[in-house]
Amino acid sequence: MDIHRCRFVLFPPAPINALAFSPPHPTNSRLAVGRDNGDIEIWNPLNGAWLQEKIIHGGLDRSVDGLVWVAEPDQKLSDDKTVPGRLRLFSIGSSSTITEWDLVKGVPKRHATGNHGEIWCLAAQPVPAKKGSKPGSDLSSHHQTTRLIAGTIKGELISYSIEDDTLRFDKVLVRSQAKKHQLLSISFPNRHMAVVGCSDSTIRIYDLRKGMLLKTMSLGSDLAGGSKDIIVWSVKCLPDGDIVSADSTGQICIWDGKTFTLTQRLQSHDSDALSLAVSADASVIVSGGMDKKTIFYKKLTGSGRWGKVWSRRYHDHDVKAMASFASGSKNVVVSGGPDGAPVVLPMKEIGLENHRRLSHLPQQPALAGAVKARFMVSWWNQEIRIWLFRESVDAMRDNVDESELNRNRKLLKKIVVKTESNLSSAVISPDGTFLAASSASGIRAWRLHHNNPTVPKEVGITEIKLPTAFAEVGAAGLTISPDGKWLSIVTEGTLVSIARISLTEDSTGLLPPRKIQRLKRLPRDVPKHKLLGGLGSYNRSITKTCFSPDSRMLATVDLAGFIDTWILRDPSEATENGIESGEDTSSSSDDDSDDDSDVDGQIPNGASQSREKWVRNPAASQLPKLSSTPVVLSFSPDVPRQPMMNGNAENGAVKSHDDYTLLAVTTPFEVLTFNPLQGTLTDWARRNKRAQMPPQVLDIRDSAMGVVWNGPCAFIYGPSFVFKLNITLDTKITPSQSQKRKRATKDHGAGSKMQVGALGPHKVYKFDGASKEPRVLSNDARHDDDEMDISEEDDEDVGLAHRGELQTLREAEGAEESEESPGDGGDRWHLVTKFRPILGIAPIGEEGSKVEVALVERPLWQIDLPVRYGDDKEKTYY
Repeated sequence: MDIHRCRFVLFPPAPINALAFSPPHPTNSRLAVGRDNGDIEIWNPLNGAWLQEKIIHGGLDRSVDGLVWVAEPDQKLSDDKTVPGRLRLFSIGSSSTITEWDLVKGVPKRHATGNHGEIWCLAAQPVPAKKGSKPGSDLSSHHQTTRLIAGTIKGELISYSIEDDTLRFDKVLVRSQAKKHQLLSISFPNRHMAVVGCSDSTIRIYDLRKGMLLKTMSLGSDLAGGSKDIIVWSVKCLPDGDIVSADSTGQICIWDGKTFTLTQRLQSHDSDALSLAVSADASVIVSGGMDKKTIFYKKLTGSGRWGKVWSRRYHDHDVKAMASFASGSKNVVVSGGPDGAPVVLPMKEIGLENHRRLSHLPQQPALAGAVKARFMVSWWNQEIRIWLFRESVDAMRDNVDESELNRNRKLLKKIVVKTESNLSSAVISPDGTFLAASSASGIRAWRLHHNNPTVPKEVGITEIKLPTAFAEVGAAGLTISPDGKWLSIVTEGTLVSIARISLTEDSTGLLPPRKIQRLKRLPRDVPKHKLLGGLGSYNRSITKTCFSPDSRMLATVDLAGFIDTWILRDPSEATENGIESGEDTSSSSDDDSDDDSDVDGQIPNGASQSREKWVRNPAASQLPKLSSTPVVLSFSPDVPRQPMMNGNAENGAVKSHDDYTLLAVTTPFEVLTFNPLQGTLTDWARRNKRAQMPPQVLDIRDSAMGVVWNGPCAFIYGPSFVFKLNITLDTKITPSQSQKRKRATKDHGAGSKMQVGALGPHKVYKFDGASKEPRVLSNDARHDDDEMDISEEDDEDVGLAHRGELQTLREAEGAEESEESPGDGGDRWHLVTKFRPILGIAPIGEEGSKVEVALVERPLWQIDLPVRYGDDKEKTYY
């Protein structure tokens, strides 16, 4: 496989404005990440694997500035089974409106607003504490509430009712009569009191029952040369009633919750302290600021005072948002800011375990390729770009001049889609003549006109006027078949439809898709009590869709690991396996009870009616459920010797050579291959279980994103790696050999254990209790070894990528050969981990058995970040 390794494709990650964890639960806990472009990402901690499951796409001129999870109380059924409380997600963003989101469909569920100013902070009111509980323990059940409390830019404290699955404005609790001030942050010491950080150097305590101001705590004036008022950016309440605040002077203040007096002031940050997080047992406080520092605090032994124990710059910009999470052995804090990359830090094991930087790029690659036209399509927000690669790797192999390499690529078209919603996906036909994009607002399509697809002198573009029933379908994902005749559409998160594309010239330029067929998914044996509470049918959300290489089979997989397959049937052909031309083998399912339906569009004169129809694969129910969340689904290039539509079998049995090979990869890097027409695992999958995977692969923490095929070899890639696996040859690794490289110790949800002596020039503070001042540990203390350093070799590598150097995988990266089976010539597997964050890999050409791809990298340090307001002088780390 030949690679165009490039970094000229733009994909600016949106800044992170808000982070929020749902209440701790063994299976339902999720992290919501709100971004400046209105997108909301749903992450699953997955016992430390951290998978981005879904992106709820925002829209033009929208932002997410605050997020709140609410869980309804658990309920017991008549059979003594407990239904977990249903999770609900609310957001605010530069307006006076609160939005509740439908996590399954990925669209707003309802909006509510009132006669008040713009909302700047939002929180859920706690419920009463249970009898016998410890003071402050009602904070642990703050998610079981019937009201949301918000603060506005006009100094108003307001409430919204969310009782009985509603969202409506309740009343204005307090309307300030004093000088204008903004309410910026809110927290609750108990159900009846609210602590609010303001923009006028005060922290206000409100009585929610009487709707009155109880107490005002003043921070005084700013430091010399600063502004008159101090802005309290964040407040948190500890279980013992004490209050923690972070303000624009960079100080962290501890307040007595009974007397409302200042007990301790810590000068921590060089500029504004923007965010706070508190561990579940309140033993650790974390702050982030404009100086890019993240600082940890713990109580001094014996004195009861707080002190700094750890400080580092994990971000390249302001640390704007934080959220803590504790469940079982997992205890972490996640931070984010304008650099767009969430960072996971161990809460209790700080200084002993590494941090982990999550990918700032989407889990679903935002790239598509047209192999017959040498086109590559990229998209973000409302913009689509179409690129041309003029020459192949072989033709450019001897041209190392930078100008020649730069001229090999050309930006053909830049399309700005006039839609309110951000694009969720885009596809292009293999011949580069049909382009379609989807969003929550609908589907848009274009026709690309070019004479010679390999070296087009000029490319024209015409928008297709789609039928109303087709154009207004909000789609979460599109997939086009290899022959360019079929377009699959995922709507409402769980529904699958398919449309036939017929591109014939007429007065309007081309013929729109003639109709949409709804495909019914298999009913699954999912207990109803699991669908009633928690995330409901969220796990049935479809994540991946793919066509077979001959475009006669379609497969989908959902978050729960269920695979559904359909085959293309021609009624004129003879049928076997008991399927007649007019017989429908589909049955109703738990998430789609409607029959297969066709939505007819306006068909121009002369259009031919297709007699082909998609039906469920007779062996679809035999495919096993995946053991964990799938991240990759793809058919191998092999096509059955006798293409099968309704069951090409001898004596009712399907032979392996008459079947497709379907590849699936799960989050813990379990690689499975299926024969979908037989409904079974392949012989290779039975022999090569996860324990037989190379130990270097099992140590990878990033989830796979996609796969590119080159003959029998699957090139599985993730944000930082490319793994070549030949699915016709055994890996020759025994389980005992694979165990040698496994991590010996369990982490607490962030990175692995630090190595002793890796501290370097950084310092760690420790309090011994005898003195109020910390002492500095020697440099042989443990330290995070995940620092991003660029060596001379890396500098040369970055230069090559900037020049668009054309390289093969093995020549560019020196593929890693199996240590357990040396001398096999690298035919079984290779692993490359030298890539910078990968946006995706798009096939752009093929010649015989050789595939040519464009590998797009988007390193975080090459992305333009917003202007910083704080002091940007680099200072010594602690």
